[in-house]
Amino acid sequence: MYIHYMDNQTLLQYFHWYYNENEKLWVKAMKDAVTLAGAGITGVWLPPAYKANSGGQSVGYDPYDLFDLGEFDQKNTLETRYGSKMEYQQAIKAFQEHGIAVIADVVFNHKAGGDELEKIMVRTVDPDNRLEFTSDIFEIEAWTKFTFPGRNGQYSEFIWDKNCFSGIDWAENLKETGIYSIQNEYGEGWEEVPSTELGNYDYLMYNDIEFRNPAVRAELKYWGEWYIKNCGMNGFRLDAVKHISTDFLTEWLDHIRDTFSRDFFIVAENWNIEDPAALTHYLEITEGRMQLFDPMLHHNFYLASTTENYDLTRIFDHTLVQSHPEFAVTFVDNHDSQPLQALESYVDFWFRPLAYALILLREQGIPCVFYPDLYGAKYTDKTEEGYDAGVELVALAALPDMLRIRKDLAYGEQHDYMDFPSCIGWTREGVPEKENSGIAVLMSNGDTGLKLMEIGKVHTGRVMVDALGIRAEEVLIDENGCGEFYCDAGSVSIWVLSS
Repeated sequence: MYIHYMDNQTLLQYFHWYYNENEKLWVKAMKDAVTLAGAGITGVWLPPAYKANSGGQSVGYDPYDLFDLGEFDQKNTLETRYGSKMEYQQAIKAFQEHGIAVIADVVFNHKAGGDELEKIMVRTVDPDNRLEFTSDIFEIEAWTKFTFPGRNGQYSEFIWDKNCFSGIDWAENLKETGIYSIQNEYGEGWEEVPSTELGNYDYLMYNDIEFRNPAVRAELKYWGEWYIKNCGMNGFRLDAVKHISTDFLTEWLDHIRDTFSRDFFIVAENWNIEDPAALTHYLEITEGRMQLFDPMLHHNFYLASTTENYDLTRIFDHTLVQSHPEFAVTFVDNHDSQPLQALESYVDFWFRPLAYALILLREQGIPCVFYPDLYGAKYTDKTEEGYDAGVELVALAALPDMLRIRKDLAYGEQHDYMDFPSCIGWTREGVPEKENSGIAVLMSNGDTGLKLMEIGKVHTGRVMVDALGIRAEEVLIDENGCGEFYCDAGSVSIWVLSS
């Protein structure tokens, strides 16, 4: 793709849920490409680019028309929240011209904002056990017909109707919410999906797409071809895959790879912090076709930042980066876990430098940096109790240095020192291809830390300094390739070779 040999891969989630800057995101992206490439970012995950039900305010996860990338007057807006189709294409090109791969967000699970009502036959189900019907079959009116009048058949004439969906959450004639299982010709009830939470977790929200309908599968494969031909992305982030037919996703991925005769970087979101084995199972049934985000590692970071006397030697327990590092995309936080979101579990600020050291400076996994940690963010929203709340997320001062260290120095054999509950560390020996490469990292969630660690005899006689400027002393590497490294209480120090 666009990643130079020997360079560490580093992804950036280039948005957050409340992105509210005056400058449209696609325009900002064009200006940021040079800086991000210099900082060591090798791939950017861009938000959903297509028109959504909430129009110009939508983050993109309530998709309406996948073919409208900010080009047509639909949902009371021409552009999306992030800009126009042309600006999106220009942003992708700008990133790629500077060696940064572009990962496009794809929401296949559901559609929202139907254009016309249809009479459909449904049964209600128990929200806590979707396998249990709670009514006989009855008729409702629902917004299940999507005609996209603003686009008027351009790019695709496909009309979505009641046979394209397996469930819905609103009966227009009754003015009632619920989970309604649609009775269609493709089978009663839900599709088989990876998650058995709530009995069967096929239904998540809005109009749940019916992947047993071959016309739906064909249309989404056609859309994938159109999207790549028009925008030229290098990969995809797949949303909410535990709710989606695995057969469909593997078929879709195989189709686009075969059509374009090249590999795409694929990373899927399977949010599961209750059953780590579910992630391993998903890798097995998808046969290595995609990477997975590592929600258990994020959860461990959250616990470490909010729990007194957390045992740092357990920080990788039950994580994907521990069991399947070659498939793990690691992160500290994302748009789902940020403050005021439904899955809010934001890693406390004091621990964020430690967490970023754990994903950026180790050998295992591909790290994904979160937009507010690089740029900061200010926004307001309502709490679950309905109160107005303001949030300020401060950019992490140490992050640019950590990115530079990952890009230039964090290479070579890794030696772990995960041997004390409140103080852990590791070293990387470096490689000849990267001048002055090799690092030592030490962190503590208790008192001041001190640990003898080996970085390699090749560095005997060299002096190392704390790249973050937290510790003032110098460390001399002895004849055994070892040094005594330090860190402050509740802090992390990153030791690099003095030039």
